[in-house]
Amino acid sequence: MIRRGWTLLVVLCLAVLVWPSAGYALPDPVSPVTGNGTWFDALGSPYGGCGLPQGQLDSPHFVALNVYNTPRDYAFYLRPLTGANLAKAGMWNNGLNCGRWVRVSVADYCTGINDGAPNQAFCRNGSWVADAYNGATLTMLVADSCGDPNGWCRDDPYHLDLARASLNQFVKNGAPVGDMSPDHWNNRRLTWQFVPAPNYTGDIRIGFMQGAQVWWPAIAVSRLANGIHGVEYFANGAWQTAQMNGDMGQSYVIGGTTTGGSQFQIRVRDASDTLINNGRIYSFSLPGSCSSTCGQPYTSVTYTTNGPSPSPSPSPSVSPSPSPSPSPSPSPSPSPSPSPSGRCTVTYQVTDSWTGAFNASVSVRNTGAAWNNWSVIWTAPPGVTLGSAWNAVVTPSGSTWTIRGPAWAPNLAAGATATFGFQGNGPATPGPSAIRCG
Repeated sequence: MIRRGWTLLVVLCLAVLVWPSAGYALPDPVSPVTGNGTWFDALGSPYGGCGLPQGQLDSPHFVALNVYNTPRDYAFYLRPLTGANLAKAGMWNNGLNCGRWVRVSVADYCTGINDGAPNQAFCRNGSWVADAYNGATLTMLVADSCGDPNGWCRDDPYHLDLARASLNQFVKNGAPVGDMSPDHWNNRRLTWQFVPAPNYTGDIRIGFMQGAQVWWPAIAVSRLANGIHGVEYFANGAWQTAQMNGDMGQSYVIGGTTTGGSQFQIRVRDASDTLINNGRIYSFSLPGSCSSTCGQPYTSVTYTTNGPSPSPSPSPSVSPSPSPSPSPSPSPSPSPSPSPSGRCTVTYQVTDSWTGAFNASVSVRNTGAAWNNWSVIWTAPPGVTLGSAWNAVVTPSGSTWTIRGPAWAPNLAAGATATFGFQGNGPATPGPSAIRCG
């Protein structure tokens, strides 16, 4: 059990380091790999290792990857790793695996001691055995780094450190396991591999980091279909390569379109080093609340785009699908329908389903004037309960569910659309009824 995070002081100090060139010890696994699994309580404050506060993550289910791959060597090496130390890089990949998704499956339980003690074997005085939890699966987001001087973070290249709250949310036979932690955990083995963001729609999010201003415009970029490997910004008539903010792989220090200016244009590269959305350009400005400097850990911005657009809304839904083999539902249920008040239209669609559970995506379009603290209320069908939700706050009370906008986007401008998703337990059809705007 370990806990990490960045303080603002560390963030600011790391921002001046030079980002190294590519070339790392551990390539992406091409097939599922197996490593020890540990857990930690929460991201540090104000940021996790990728440069985002926990409340801004795309999923409540997140993991940390190893900073180093240094078996039997527990010394600290300056981050980001450069020069000869690049050979010591672990799956964290100097931050370049931030924002990617991993499909994680539960493997064997240790009957002995698996405490990650330096220079000690894993699962000593015991053995690895299969039990009822083997095969439970969850799709999780890379959001943090593990650089601690223990056997897990240094001796095991495929070690995963998981958010503690996710342990009992692993799904087997269509339902969360519910009781794997703590009695049936004991830092058991996990099998995992990188996967694209499940059920991805929409576009990226951009926010300024604490301390950002025109002379240090540090941003965090999230909600990509396949992680982030770079940001380019347009300055003084040409595209420039942005410097990563230390090894916080979703944070980059950009520049204004003019020197010291507050207007910005960026384009983004994903984990394949390809410009996303065919090189789409995102244009935005420093928010008024950051007139001198951004005081909050994360200040979200709105943007306009130039270039191909797969979705008219910059508010995506990235849903952590827990099922290892979902069966897609080909049609929305129900079809788009105006609320009785005429204030919004709601589109509900089952995106995948499996025995005893399903995922759904919901779009809420504001058809009236600016709508502060938007909410939707509906009646869930018999036998359906809430498993988890993302991009909204869903509060069931019996069969009545109240859905409110998330803390980072509680309001909807006239004509704007919000998209959220949830995992439901029970039958996938019929959909909710008596849908109305709050």
